[in-house]
Amino acid sequence: RSWHAEPVDRKDPTSAWITARRKALRALHNVLGKSPYAAHAGSFTGGANGIYWVEIVGERPGALSIIANMTEGAKRVIPSTQVAVETELLHPLLRGRDVGRWSATPSAHILMAQDPETRRGIAVETMEQKYPKAHAYLNKFEKILKSRAAFRRYFRETDPYWSMFNISPFTFAPWKVVWREQASTFTAAVIGAHEKRPVVPDHKLMMVAANSRAEANYLCAALNSAPASLAVAAYAISIQMDTHILENVAVPQFEKGNRTHVRLAELSEAAHKAVAAGHATEVKKVEEQIDLAAARLWHLSDDDVAEIKRSLEEA
Repeated sequence: RSWHAEPVDRKDPTSAWITARRKALRALHNVLGKSPYAAHAGSFTGGANGIYWVEIVGERPGALSIIANMTEGAKRVIPSTQVAVETELLHPLLRGRDVGRWSATPSAHILMAQDPETRRGIAVETMEQKYPKAHAYLNKFEKILKSRAAFRRYFRETDPYWSMFNISPFTFAPWKVVWREQASTFTAAVIGAHEKRPVVPDHKLMMVAANSRAEANYLCAALNSAPASLAVAAYAISIQMDTHILENVAVPQFEKGNRTHVRLAELSEAAHKAVAAGHATEVKKVEEQIDLAAARLWHLSDDDVAEIKRSLEEA
């Protein structure tokens, strides 16, 4: 194999270096660059997953849900309990294990007592008056929540001790593209509302908020295409596929009047449906069409795409 290397940013030799076949590297010059899209890490409990991550095991009148906190695998000892809390504060939780290529399905819930605007926990007065059940539940874990290292570092003693991290309005966007920070290959998927509520990804996932279903699917198709996959595989290691991806893969802003953009969105929808149905052959056919559309997106020739695919096979 004859591979070559150069900086991801050719103007900055101290940036990450990318390796591939020589012709593939030249082709990737059209793909590399900063995208207008920005990725963010998912929600972070600061080491208190066993408090915030829950299963809904029942319902009660008065818009209440009975929850059981998920303590299995928790880094610290947290007592198991079942209590009733206000359903309004429960959101579907998407964890790293829930995401694959063209697939994302929440498998738990998260108690979200956070104000996305202030980026702090919901005010004490509001919790006491509007969410007394959830407030009583969190109060059981006050000592643990106050002892979190991240809480002591980023918040004041007067801030609500149930404050979390990496929660902003984008967390509650109805449509998102997500990918796992740690995976053997880059694995992007689209997630929409679940149970009529925005899905909250956890911190093992990176996410990009989208304005529509079509935009999310367009971005997902572009990221899962062969050109983008090689760009990521050629410079990123499997444990560091974080928010930098869109700082190096120049996916253009979605335009609903652009035929190539719309085509990529339609193909992403088809790929998600094929994966959900377990049709592996159909997935492969759709991905071939995605690569052709991605070539148009980044103005690549057939030879460019062929070289990119050869490099992916050798990676």
